[in-house]
Amino acid sequence: MLPKLPIAKWIDVLVDWMTATFGGLFDGISDGVGLFVEGIVSGLGFIPSILLIILISLLAWKVCNWRIAIFSLLGLLLIDNLGYWEHMLETLALVLTAVLISILIGIPVGIWASQSERVRQVVIPILDFMQTMPAFVYLLPAIFFFSIGVVPGVVASVIFAMPPTIRLTILGIKQVPADLIEATEAFGSTTKQRLLKVQLPLAMPTIMAGINQSIMLALSMVVIASMVGAPGLGTEVYRAVTQIKTGVGFEAGLAIVVIAILLDRITQNIGKKKQGGTM
Repeated sequence: MLPKLPIAKWIDVLVDWMTATFGGLFDGISDGVGLFVEGIVSGLGFIPSILLIILISLLAWKVCNWRIAIFSLLGLLLIDNLGYWEHMLETLALVLTAVLISILIGIPVGIWASQSERVRQVVIPILDFMQTMPAFVYLLPAIFFFSIGVVPGVVASVIFAMPPTIRLTILGIKQVPADLIEATEAFGSTTKQRLLKVQLPLAMPTIMAGINQSIMLALSMVVIASMVGAPGLGTEVYRAVTQIKTGVGFEAGLAIVVIAILLDRITQNIGKKKQGGTM
């Protein structure tokens, strides 16, 4: 039999080398992400809960419909009544941070891959790897690089949630009708003009669908990240599981469901409005 490949040892050596070589960079990222999350929590926490509930419900009414607005009002009031408001804000801050980073990295990478076959051949296998690797595995290097707490949860969530944004950005741009591309070329448009004025506007509904999926994945990963000290509703679920408190776990899980439905419906309807605007 062939000797076992020391893959685990190689990975450990690589992680140790990266930690020693890029320790300052990781510390800077950790400080920046931590401050950003704390800023969101402080900003949202500064607004009285009842006022924030009304504002979110009005947003849901404007973007979606009155049914989602009523659901938002009742669901958020329930979260406040159960005593999970602060935990909900922490979870929301983690999700928003992870999704924002995913968008800032994912959309440019998706655009680049859509314009270059060579880049796409490199990016797609990486995305396959990122999406098939068990979510818990991402927590291990995140702990080594960023210790425990908020930052490893955000970093693991970004890695886990970014692939849909990249994939659907590529898909949306590649699905732009060829006759439109030919028309822009006939009129002498540059690559930048074609991308900004034709491809991206037409691809926006598909890109928004990718962002929607990234939000859902980030929310699920933030809950898992409570195992490494990430705050929020996931902490309550994890505590309930370890202490076998079914009722507490159900309450925290119900709060997560409310947030997931709200984020899903709002982003879906924003995507539909974008599609309506491009028709």
